[in-house]
Amino acid sequence: MPTPLPSPATADLTPPGPDEVQHLARGVLAAIAPSGGPTELQRLLVGAAFAAMTGHAPITVDQPPIEPEGFAVGMAQRNDAFRTRILQTMILGALVLRPLEPAVAERVEAFARALSVDDGMLRVAQRFAAGQLGLAAVDFDRNGYTAGWSAERVQALHTSTGLAEAWQQASDDADLAARWAALEHMPAGTLGRGVWELYRARGFAFPGEPGSAPPLLAQHDWVHVLADYGTRVESELEVFAFIARATDDPRGFSLLAMVVSLFETGYLATGAGLFEAFPGQLSADGMAVRVADALRRGALSHGPDGQPDVDLLALDWFALADQPVDELRRRFGLVDKSPAAVAAGSVGPWEPGGISPYQHDTGTRAAADAGRAYHSFGATP
Repeated sequence: MPTPLPSPATADLTPPGPDEVQHLARGVLAAIAPSGGPTELQRLLVGAAFAAMTGHAPITVDQPPIEPEGFAVGMAQRNDAFRTRILQTMILGALVLRPLEPAVAERVEAFARALSVDDGMLRVAQRFAAGQLGLAAVDFDRNGYTAGWSAERVQALHTSTGLAEAWQQASDDADLAARWAALEHMPAGTLGRGVWELYRARGFAFPGEPGSAPPLLAQHDWVHVLADYGTRVESELEVFAFIARATDDPRGFSLLAMVVSLFETGYLATGAGLFEAFPGQLSADGMAVRVADALRRGALSHGPDGQPDVDLLALDWFALADQPVDELRRRFGLVDKSPAAVAAGSVGPWEPGGISPYQHDTGTRAAADAGRAYHSFGATP
């Protein structure tokens, strides 16, 4: 029988203590374990996520499984938002499996019912488990971040015409391209100048030019600079974990689910109008710690004007482009990366490892074609 949600007056809003964290981790692993037991990546990801988000490292080894009803009873005083985040942790843990056994998807759904919550990405997991990869891609749009795309969202992107679809490209928009190119003239140390340098070093086409990223996807490039993440594929996992957790809208989780499906399992062949599958990135050494720390940093951030959360893909970044990066980090409440994440290889866009060899070569060729000297602004492959 499902455990009902508490009333707002009786909900427990305090941070979970060590015993509850152990209970939560036990339930998550019970939900996502394939027939041979939790995989090493699942254990690493669950352990790192709970440690980063709660400050308590769960003991997840050799714990007996727990049934959905018993797990939900232990969360009786937790509200919808808390339970949904736990369900999303389960879905994330399921999405790193390839193959994703149908029994795992069914078990996660049983935990969701017991918790009296739901999430659109549960349908995606069920599609993956059934081998319905094309339908899963459709469900990302139906149930995820871009559901209900509206004309109002286009205003922050500064396109000359409306976009019928969220990830639509705008490759023939001279005014938009000029707006991005003008970031070159922002003072050194500002966010706008940093984004321009990011593009110049990597040979990226500005939105509005042929071969450019969709304007909505380009919104995340401002976050690379603001949150200090490089542009290799593994850093994309960090950026989208940060973005997904910075907003209180649970649909933001679909952005992280999307990049995991692109860059770990390859369930998605393409995504966000530009990305292509490159599996195995989350399995690399240290990546579970890096992604977990990005979730922590996103959760602790807030809107630039004191709002409790922020949708980083919906901001008008050009309105902030002339502000110093350091000042904006204070305004957004950004905390430093954890020492563990840095030790695991998390780097910024101007550090060694913050640019891929392909991006470095592309930037070098673009400079040569334009007859100018190449500058990486400190980044090396």
